[in-house]
Amino acid sequence: MSETANNADLVGKKIFFLHPTVVVQNRIITELVQQEYEVYVAKNKDSIKKVLRKYPDSILFIDINEHMPEKEWDLWITAVMEASDTKSASIGIITANEDEQIKRKYLLVTKVPCGYTILRFDLEKAITHIMAVLHNVNAKGRRKYIRATTEHETNTTMNMPWHGNFINGHIKDISVVGISCTLDSNPDIPKNTLCKDIQIKLQSSLLKVEGIVLGSRKSGLDTVYVILFTQRIDPEVRIKIRKYIQHNLQSKMEFDLR
Repeated sequence: MSETANNADLVGKKIFFLHPTVVVQNRIITELVQQEYEVYVAKNKDSIKKVLRKYPDSILFIDINEHMPEKEWDLWITAVMEASDTKSASIGIITANEDEQIKRKYLLVTKVPCGYTILRFDLEKAITHIMAVLHNVNAKGRRKYIRATTEHETNTTMNMPWHGNFINGHIKDISVVGISCTLDSNPDIPKNTLCKDIQIKLQSSLLKVEGIVLGSRKSGLDTVYVILFTQRIDPEVRIKIRKYIQHNLQSKMEFDLR
């Protein structure tokens, strides 16, 4: 097994939607993000080839109703599937076209590995189908949760009560299950300490959580604390954290998608 395949098995695969409609972005991508898939929006068929070279074993869903006639999509998809530097990508079709001949062509002739999903009135059925496809290609790998690094962002901060005062901190990374962070003055917080009323700022969102200190480590002059959220976290907070993580990752991916 190749090194990239090993890595994908460990941390999962990146999922790209090329030219997704508003409906796909608002319903399907939103749902996949909440199911902890690493999802990106791409709007340029030329730059996505560069991305597929950089991130082998990625998954690419294409809306063949958008931007090009079907025959041109045929040529483009075939070229991606046959090129030595992009053929490890797994392609799927998303379309409102219910033409049985077109569907059979992509499934039986072109043989796209991630199927042919029809988007009509039953979007829940389409979401279920896409999630089954992603499960079959092991899109998550052994990773359970998506994490975003935030240490260079000024708007990802936190504060929490400690010994009668509030201490400020900066988030280094975040997932829906916890954060790692630095705190002003590097207080000595013992392992397994329950920290209540933690306020987390993710850009414009202010969220309230509680967590247990899993441990800490030195990083230069700072102490990095790992805080695991408790099960009492509000479900709406989890939704907002996942949305933030997807936005964070998309922003970083935009450099490659130019």
